[in-house]
Amino acid sequence: MIAANAIELRAGARILIESASFRVAPGDRIGLVGRNGAGKTTLTKVLAGEGTPAGGTVTTSGQVGYLPQDPRTGDLDVLASDRILSARDLDSVLRKMRLAEDRMANGKGATREDAMKKYSRLETEFLTKGGYAAEAEAATIAASLGLPDRILAQPLHTLSGGQRRRVELARILFSDSDTLLLDEPTNHLDADSIVWLRDYLKSYRGGFIVISHDINLVETVVNKVFYLDANRTCIDVYNMGWRLYQQQREADEKRRKRERSNAEKKASQLNSQADKMRAKATKTVAAQNMARRAEKLLSGLEAVRQNDRVAKLRFPDPAPCGKTPLTASGLSKSYGSLEIFTDVDLAVDKGSKVVVLGLNGAGKTTLLRMLAGVEQPDTGEVVPGHGLKIGYYAQEHDTLDNDRTILENMRSASPDMDLVEIRKILGSFLFSGDDVDKPAGVLSGGEKTRLALATLVVSSANVLLLDEPTNNLDPASREEILGALRSFNGAVVLVTHDEGAVYALEPERIILLPDGIEDLWNEGYADLVSLA
Repeated sequence: MIAANAIELRAGARILIESASFRVAPGDRIGLVGRNGAGKTTLTKVLAGEGTPAGGTVTTSGQVGYLPQDPRTGDLDVLASDRILSARDLDSVLRKMRLAEDRMANGKGATREDAMKKYSRLETEFLTKGGYAAEAEAATIAASLGLPDRILAQPLHTLSGGQRRRVELARILFSDSDTLLLDEPTNHLDADSIVWLRDYLKSYRGGFIVISHDINLVETVVNKVFYLDANRTCIDVYNMGWRLYQQQREADEKRRKRERSNAEKKASQLNSQADKMRAKATKTVAAQNMARRAEKLLSGLEAVRQNDRVAKLRFPDPAPCGKTPLTASGLSKSYGSLEIFTDVDLAVDKGSKVVVLGLNGAGKTTLLRMLAGVEQPDTGEVVPGHGLKIGYYAQEHDTLDNDRTILENMRSASPDMDLVEIRKILGSFLFSGDDVDKPAGVLSGGEKTRLALATLVVSSANVLLLDEPTNNLDPASREEILGALRSFNGAVVLVTHDEGAVYALEPERIILLPDGIEDLWNEGYADLVSLA
């Protein structure tokens, strides 16, 4: 269904993948793995037809459904249900049917007759495309992903970022595509939805490629693994499940090291012998032959995989501030007739650690946006205390300017910092050399996460507002973030589905939305973290 032939992928001047060929056939359930920045997102964009390889060709047959890591839909005024149904072109027919229904109910005479005829034609078209059964199927998929009828009846602009992403996932699954390309599909899903998605993918009849840091998902559904080796700029294809892949990959690395060690010993012996023979004029040709044999021995070896680099994240001491740097009182927010939350009070003391909990759609992201000054409440106010300096991490990387370079984003976050120091910090986040001149818009989700966190590091913030900071990160980088949270001396207000992040933060208090209830943290709230 997808065939890649000798493709080459680049990020600026840097080669990500060189001359890779592979196929995705029906029944292939492929886990695409590799460190952040290795090219996983770039590869899926190219396979989806949303990017062009620097070399080689990609051919597809059948429909491809692509869930990008950071989906942005054009018209946010459409209903969530219509967005899902648009995957099979049912949305426009339904909208016309609704208009015809309205004309039948309110029109008279010829207008009503014309509306009845039009409705009949539209209903026939609707039934031909799957009709009411397809509509029920879409609603079932949506409900399984935590999107009840109440949410489906709302325009997209009234939904949280997590809800919009689940709408996009429901749309892709409903599309009945021959091939799925899913980039971090479990982001923003609760525990029950993740279990449902695993079962859905296990029984999927087509083929798919999935990028996921959810180990349980890849262990359960994957029957092939594509490993993007950033150091060797190649794709290693393993025709096996996840656990066997891990064993085989370790065995392959040991074999490469052993072969290189043996070859280097033999090459050293040959070169040593050649050096001795060069002293005699009669044996110059033989010496040259030995040197060529040594060179051939080394050139035929596969490169040994180097250990992947990991971003080094440490928050500096926060800027001085008063006893309570941030307070809010009487906050409420509604979208039309939909009330998100009402009368929420909050006081963030110096160095305090607070977790915001609540089911999807309860307003967690909205509350953080209000505290950051990005969104205004309908009622109430946010009051900055003495010396307040906020560092805001948005789950959809809204704090980054996609048109500006990595370096420019950093300089905006800390205009007075020395350029050498900024480059040093960027280097610790794995951005070095010409990479810093890339626009933020071309970065993968994991790279954007690293850049957004780097801007927090240079901000010297004393209150961090963190909205899902561990999404899109490989396990090693996630551990770095959790370690930094443990040691940060400033205040933190955290929204997350990641139980590990909550335990690393060691919170004193929770705010439970939509009611705005404040309570001391206890283990009883742990289950709500993954369900939220």
